[in-house]
Amino acid sequence: MKPVKPAKPESHLAMVRRARRINRELAEVYPYAHPELDFENPFQLLIATVLSAQTTDLRVNQTTPALFERYPTPEDMAAAVPEELEQIIRPTGFFRAKARSLLGLSAALRDNFGGEVPGRIEDLVTLPGVGRKTANVVLGNYFGVPGITVDTHFGRLVRRWKWTDEEDPVKVEAVVAEIFPKSEWTMLSHRVVFHGRRICHSRKPACGACPIATLCPSYGEGETDPEKAEKLLKYEKGGYPGQRLKPPQSFLDAGGKPAQPMGAGPAGK
Repeated sequence: MKPVKPAKPESHLAMVRRARRINRELAEVYPYAHPELDFENPFQLLIATVLSAQTTDLRVNQTTPALFERYPTPEDMAAAVPEELEQIIRPTGFFRAKARSLLGLSAALRDNFGGEVPGRIEDLVTLPGVGRKTANVVLGNYFGVPGITVDTHFGRLVRRWKWTDEEDPVKVEAVVAEIFPKSEWTMLSHRVVFHGRRICHSRKPACGACPIATLCPSYGEGETDPEKAEKLLKYEKGGYPGQRLKPPQSFLDAGGKPAQPMGAGPAGK
């Protein structure tokens, strides 16, 4: 159903109320929202997040099992032969630059933090290749420290929803942080990213299948016909596998399927 356009410009208070309602609606649509990188400890999460730049979480998840088997600790990775490390992470793209970051941050963890991943953003951002986005992923999903993760999906959606017109991720993070209580930051990030990957796509959003269409000022940018929009849905919403090889049980209970290892067959949408 096409949302009713406001007769006058939306006030800041009205925008905040609408934004919070969107978050509540997304919490019902994606009660199983979670980080889509496979990890078992903070070092694995940190490395996987660095590798996820300019590629899919699926490709990272297909690459990291061999990586962590070969280099399970910061000490092991810091001592890696660069060419051998590059070969393992090649499928994630930009493998030379990423290898330099992995070697550098592993050495920094070994030399400056006793081989442990620190739990403060001030420390994490000192590591090579680690910015605020990566730091917030690690803090929010391992240490339980609230953080807003502004990736391409998050930035695209908050601009479509008119929460902000900022393009810079740090500025987007600051604006959104003012709209929501800190306790919501980490899960809000997951819900928005889930929605961006499954329904509100970059090139052709599935507007006709969107559960928050009535709250979206950008409704109509994508396919509005419900049947056509249904065919655009991805991952579990479209009946396809997710991005994790080892997803949470809540995702499986919601109808999601695990992704396949590298070379096991064609990946799902």
